[in-house]
Amino acid sequence: MEKFTTLTGIAAHLPMINVDTDMIIPKQYLKTIKRTGLGSGLFAELRYDETGDPLPDFVLHKPPYDKAVILITGENFGCGSSREHAPWALLDFGFRCLIAPSFADIFYNNCFKNGILPITLPQAEIDKLIDDASRGHNAVLRVDLEAQEITGPDGGVIHFDVDPFRKRCLMEGLDDIGLTMEKADAIETFERAAKAQRPWA
Repeated sequence: MEKFTTLTGIAAHLPMINVDTDMIIPKQYLKTIKRTGLGSGLFAELRYDETGDPLPDFVLHKPPYDKAVILITGENFGCGSSREHAPWALLDFGFRCLIAPSFADIFYNNCFKNGILPITLPQAEIDKLIDDASRGHNAVLRVDLEAQEITGPDGGVIHFDVDPFRKRCLMEGLDDIGLTMEKADAIETFERAAKAQRPWA
């Protein structure tokens, strides 16, 4: 998993609440177990018409937001089914940070496991960031995970909270497999002892 330390880039705003995982990545894209290639299906029902042509008014089709790495959105983002394809699609498009008043629990956990930083903030601070994100090519935010700060284009700083364990995992690029491999020596020692005690197993 790619490490997350600081992130500087364009922030896009999706002004919707209760965006569920089927809206993030519709069910027809769930046939694959690959984590790549899903970015084209991200928000497909909002991005394309019935014939598959892009809807030009959708924010991710408008420069510079087509290169956004930060998404600011409404409360209860990621509700619905627990499909892990949702964070995969966001990551494949290029998003590394999501900012919202609240997230659905399973989606929130899946983000951390896939290298995405989900940040919860009060609505007043969200509104300030939305204003920042409306500035086109100047809609650049800097997210510093170590300092737990978001810096806007005008230099204003917003502090955010994050669980210390999850913070370490992101900063060190540790997913569940990576965390397990930290115990590789202890696992190997246990397996050698178990084999000696139960050679028939």
